[in-house]
Amino acid sequence: MKTYSAKASDIRREWYVIDASDKILGRLAAQIASLLMGKHKPIFSRNLDTGDYVVVLNADKVRVTGNNKARQKLYFRHSGYPGGLKSISLEEMLKTHPTRVIEHAIKGMLPHNRLGARMIKKLKVYTGDVHPHGQAKTP
Repeated sequence: MKTYSAKASDIRREWYVIDASDKILGRLAAQIASLLMGKHKPIFSRNLDTGDYVVVLNADKVRVTGNNKARQKLYFRHSGYPGGLKSISLEEMLKTHPTRVIEHAIKGMLPHNRLGARMIKKLKVYTGDVHPHGQAKTP
């Protein structure tokens, strides 16, 4: 018996729409990362991008567990100059850029290489109920 190896021509991509209203951020990100990688498919292969497209709606209504997590969780960035470290809390990030919160959580769960960069491009995050991607399945 031979081991099956998926080819690029075998990959069939689907579109999934996920509503993030009142969902917990980490659990939602883990589910979406699995869809983007293609781990739910029988032809999953670590060296190929077998995943599907994912559209996330209502990104501003995502929840986190814990009483103080919204204030205590910090996102950091650095300008590259001395003293250029900036930080912003999750609470402020949800007010200003709610889509970045979900994108950041999912990006950390994908491979940190060129393959992961291709996978993250299949993620579309929106704050409202509407999206410009037509009909799609809900998982």
